[in-house]
Amino acid sequence: MRWPVGLVIIMLTGWANAAWASDEAWQALQQGGTVALFRHARAPGTGDPANFRLDDCSTQRNLSDEGRQQAQRIGDQFRTRSVPVERVLSSRWCRALETARLAFGGLAQPSAPLDSFFSGREQEPAQTQAVRRIIEEWRSTGVLVLVTHQVNITALTGIFPSEGEMLVLRLRAGSGFDIVGRAGL
Repeated sequence: MRWPVGLVIIMLTGWANAAWASDEAWQALQQGGTVALFRHARAPGTGDPANFRLDDCSTQRNLSDEGRQQAQRIGDQFRTRSVPVERVLSSRWCRALETARLAFGGLAQPSAPLDSFFSGREQEPAQTQAVRRIIEEWRSTGVLVLVTHQVNITALTGIFPSEGEMLVLRLRAGSGFDIVGRAGL
């Protein structure tokens, strides 16, 4: 099968830009003063079961073995690249907390604004504003890591991330933030 030349050029350009964005994202993290916004690692399925309880991981959709390995690779990449992680906040959902703990150990702290609102869309405006406030108040030479869910990231940035994908944010002078790049791990 022959591919149209225009399509091949678009595909190659997209792949090159993805690699470039990943390099730029890692460089920004190494410099510090940035925010790493993660979707939790691989957890097969969508949403949570009807019997979901926050205090009982057996009622939730959890990381697969692949997801646990992915979370460990995330932490390995941060350590290998000497990223100065200062604080790690995570959704209280088990799959997000486990991602944060496997990647960043004892730095991981639960944070309700990062909880999924997949089954409670009416919570989206308040939670998104709370997360935006956390990001905009980050004033440090280190890196703030946030581990959350697809719906939260999409509401905040308009981007639909893959599981384990990271968006790197840099604060603007005054308010707001820019997306420096993305990296899948």
